[in-house]
Amino acid sequence: MEKSTTNTANKTRYSDLELEEFKQLIQQKIAAAREELDALMGSLGGGNPNGTDDTGGVYSTLEDGAATLEKETVHQMAARQKKFITDLEAALQRIGNKTYGICRVTGKLIQKERLVAVPHTTLSMEAKLRQN
Repeated sequence: MEKSTTNTANKTRYSDLELEEFKQLIQQKIAAAREELDALMGSLGGGNPNGTDDTGGVYSTLEDGAATLEKETVHQMAARQKKFITDLEAALQRIGNKTYGICRVTGKLIQKERLVAVPHTTLSMEAKLRQN
């Protein structure tokens, strides 16, 4: 995405061309996020990849605890990935109704650089900093 030399202070929304650029960026991010989610979900479906299913009971409890912790971690990562995808899809809806890039707190245009870095954001840096 090219850097815009236009001053966003006087604009009330991004142009249709700019919205299309954001749409393409977001669609790429959704595709990558879905691939990562599929990989995470696939890792939950498999058996014991270490081939230690037939080892003695001595290590069983330790391995079960580690496996449980690993599954919990993967579930958390998958939940975050699902939320990220949902947030990106909501950004696509905002593009569709031409409200994308408008801060929900200040009503001002969010800087293009911020939207490229965090395409699902609904807050300008000004609003985000006020939150903290």
